[in-house]
Amino acid sequence: MNVLVIAVIVVIVVLILLASSVRIVKQYEQGVLFRLGRVLGVREPGLRLIIPVIDVLRRVPLRIITMPIQSQGIITRDNVSVDVSAVAYFRVRDAVKSVVAIENVYAAIDQIAQTTLRKVVGRHTLDETLSETDSINVDIRSILDVTTLDWGVEVTLVELKDIQLPDTMKRAMARQAEAEREKRAKIISAEGESQAAAALGEASDTMMAHPLALQLRNLQSLVEIGVDKNTTVVFPAPLMSTIGELGAFLARETAAASRPNPAVTAAIVPPPAAVNGARADGN
Repeated sequence: MNVLVIAVIVVIVVLILLASSVRIVKQYEQGVLFRLGRVLGVREPGLRLIIPVIDVLRRVPLRIITMPIQSQGIITRDNVSVDVSAVAYFRVRDAVKSVVAIENVYAAIDQIAQTTLRKVVGRHTLDETLSETDSINVDIRSILDVTTLDWGVEVTLVELKDIQLPDTMKRAMARQAEAEREKRAKIISAEGESQAAAALGEASDTMMAHPLALQLRNLQSLVEIGVDKNTTVVFPAPLMSTIGELGAFLARETAAASRPNPAVTAAIVPPPAAVNGARADGN
C-alpha cells in the first residue's frame, strides 16, 4: 500500500514538473529565456521546454501596437493654447532589449510620446499646426525613433488625431474665413466687370466701323423679346443719333415750309401773255 502511494506521489510530481516545464510561444511572439537570472537567448514560436524553477521564459509580442496619446494642453509659438491628441504605432524589433533595457516599455513609450508631442507642436504656430500636420508627424516619429531604438522598439507611425481650439479662436477664424470669402467674391466681381467693359468697348468699336451691325443687333433683340410673348415691347434706340435725325428732319420741314410753292404762285399770278391780251380787249 505504501509503495502504491509513493508511486502515485511520484507520478503527480513528475506531471507537475512536466507541466511547469512546457511553454508555448505563439506565432506573433518571441520568448526571452532567463536561466538563473541570465539571458540565454531568444526562443522562436512553438513548443518550448524549460527547467522548472531555474528557467524563466518571458514572451514578447512582435505585432504592431496602437497606443493613443492622450490630449495635451500645448501653447504654440504664437501663444495660442490648444489641446492636441495623437496616436502612435510601434512594434518590438529586439525582444531582448525590450525586456532588459527598460522596465516597462509600453509606459515609457507613452510618456516620451506625450513629451515629444508637446515639444514639437510648441515649436510651430497655430496656422502651421493646422496645415503642416504631415511634417509634425514626421518630426515626432524621428525624435521617438532615436530614443526607442535603444529599447528594441521601432515607432512605425505617428498621427495627430484631434486639435481642439478655444471658442474665441474658433470665432475669430470663422470671421477671418468669411472676410476672405468676401474678398475673393469682390475680386472676382471686379474682374468680371473689367472683362465685360473691355468686351463692350470692342463691340462698340465694331459697331462704329459697321453701322449695320447695330441694326442687326436691334433686330436680334426684338426676336429675343418676342420669344417671351410680351404684350408690351420696349425697343431701345440710339438716343443721340435719334435726336440728331429728328433735328435734321425738323430743319428740312421748316425750310420747305418757308419756301413758296411754285404751283400756287403760278395759279395766283397769270402769265404776262394773258395780261397783255386782256389789256388789248379792253381797248
